[in-house]
Amino acid sequence: MAYEFKLPDVGEGIHEGEIVKFHVQEGDSINEDDVLAEVQTDKAVVEIPAPVTGTVKKLNADEGDVVEVGSVLAVFDTGEGDDAVDQEEEKKEEKQQESKEDKSKKEERPVARVGGAKSGKQVLAMPSVRKKAREMGIDITQVEGTGKNGRVTLEDLNRFKEGGAAAEEKPAAEAKAEAPREEQPAAPLPQGDEERIPLRGMRRTIAKRMVQSKYTAPHVTVMDEVDASELVEVRKWAKQMAEQRGIKLTYLPFVIKALTAALREFPTLNASIDDEKEEIVIKKYYHMGIATATEDGLVVPVIKDVDRKSIFQLADEIRDLVTRTRERKAGVDELKGSTFSITNIGSFGGQFFTPIINYPEVAIFGMGKMAERPVAVDGEVVIRPMMNVSLSIDHRLIDGDVAARFLNRVKELLENPKLLMMEMN
Repeated sequence: MAYEFKLPDVGEGIHEGEIVKFHVQEGDSINEDDVLAEVQTDKAVVEIPAPVTGTVKKLNADEGDVVEVGSVLAVFDTGEGDDAVDQEEEKKEEKQQESKEDKSKKEERPVARVGGAKSGKQVLAMPSVRKKAREMGIDITQVEGTGKNGRVTLEDLNRFKEGGAAAEEKPAAEAKAEAPREEQPAAPLPQGDEERIPLRGMRRTIAKRMVQSKYTAPHVTVMDEVDASELVEVRKWAKQMAEQRGIKLTYLPFVIKALTAALREFPTLNASIDDEKEEIVIKKYYHMGIATATEDGLVVPVIKDVDRKSIFQLADEIRDLVTRTRERKAGVDELKGSTFSITNIGSFGGQFFTPIINYPEVAIFGMGKMAERPVAVDGEVVIRPMMNVSLSIDHRLIDGDVAARFLNRVKELLENPKLLMMEMN
């Protein structure tokens, strides 16, 4: 008996996902709960299990395709005797989909129009692009999409806003009567070897999120340097105790504690902006995103409730979560919900840099390389271990003086670990 399997919402409230890989081909046998496909969402690559045991009769998408939640992903042949089960499952899925569609209709808001009346035609666009169009006051049906299959992108919205091309709609008769354009000779191709790699999977998601952050939040970055002399000594002292407990102690847990203490004093940095409702959301909890380099690209696993955990607890949890993230074993819930993020370029030799905010957060802290350098202390030149730090802020919410005072407080706590210990719960 044929069983139609629709792409489910994997628990993130997503509207669509990109097919990264199918683990089966048409004609293959598959057992219930075997991995059918890997789907890239805005947060992570998620494994989609098969809902039934049977034969794969048809796959309704190719790897690289973007599939909407609720659309048929695959059809299975489950054999005879499954009629009642199939009908019940189909009714259940139809009711769930109708409920989602009704909710979507209720939440739909009128779109301000620029460049012409709303046409009502179907438009291919990611949910984030549709939201951005509403924020910019653009009727998305008037925008010419340059993405795959005519999909409207953020670049298309910005081009349209600046007076670029709109999607033209002409009567059929006028279109037929229009004379064919004369073909222009193609420009000569540059000499040399090239390799073209499809922008897919995690890299595609990273690109989309970086553009969203930079176009939404006006970035300002402040920088400073930290004299880490006392911090180095404290870590050296605590490292032996950590090793006895099987814990690898880095400087990151100390930095997290200093940031948490400073965030309590400057709550607007532990916040987000609800652009649709035009509200500032101050978070009274502290979930730290740790930017992590993986083979697939930059991923941000989240350490929850960092204000309630000790230095040793943080060190152990960071090691575990970062390892599982690099092995693609971290759960979806472990890759979302951060209120503030840290990115460390120092481990790769970088010094100062301007990190991009992990939207919808409003600030991100960057750690540069720690190295011994000559510095002036009390009128004398001495050698000290110095750490470069950066703080990028969303200037819509955070002013430069607040950013500078926040960074000064973090610096003070890192340069005086004893003072940092006094701030811990």
